[in-house]
Amino acid sequence: MDTKSQIISTATALFQQKGYKGVGLSEILKACGITKGSLYHHFPNGKEELLIACLQLLNEAITTDIEDIFERHSTAEEATEAMIEKLIADFEREGTVTGYTFSSMVSEMASLSEPVRQACSFLYIKIQGIYADKLAADGFSKEKADSIALMMTASIEGGIMLCLTQKASDPLKVISGVLSNLLKEH
Repeated sequence: MDTKSQIISTATALFQQKGYKGVGLSEILKACGITKGSLYHHFPNGKEELLIACLQLLNEAITTDIEDIFERHSTAEEATEAMIEKLIADFEREGTVTGYTFSSMVSEMASLSEPVRQACSFLYIKIQGIYADKLAADGFSKEKADSIALMMTASIEGGIMLCLTQKASDPLKVISGVLSNLLKEH
């Protein structure tokens, strides 16, 4: 892994664990085993530019995973259940769902930085688009598919946060059942 990729990967993990404000540059430098000059060589605008690169990495990883799950299943209901089952299994195995949530970064930085807000918005829009496309393929109207996709995104992201705060997978299990029933009603 090249230095820039190492910095992004390490910072992403730290930001997800501790939040943007909870991680100092010195902690990132120490974890990567690099100098400040090396970090600024790759990210001349500093920590915020690094955060945006981290969000782009998360965007690629999350959306690739969701697209893969949604392509393997014939209906949005089956794909949604499979995706949430994966999140539950990850949570129950690891005690967290770091790969799928970036809410802490959004809540800390989106109101303070327009570039960060845009990067977060792009990720949510991309996730919603994957859901909406599958729902439309299932026969939902574009308007209904877009509405349900928004609700799915909010529910799953909120469910992940509830799992983390409650230290239990029950919120995602409930959301999976509710979404399944909603998608069956079509």
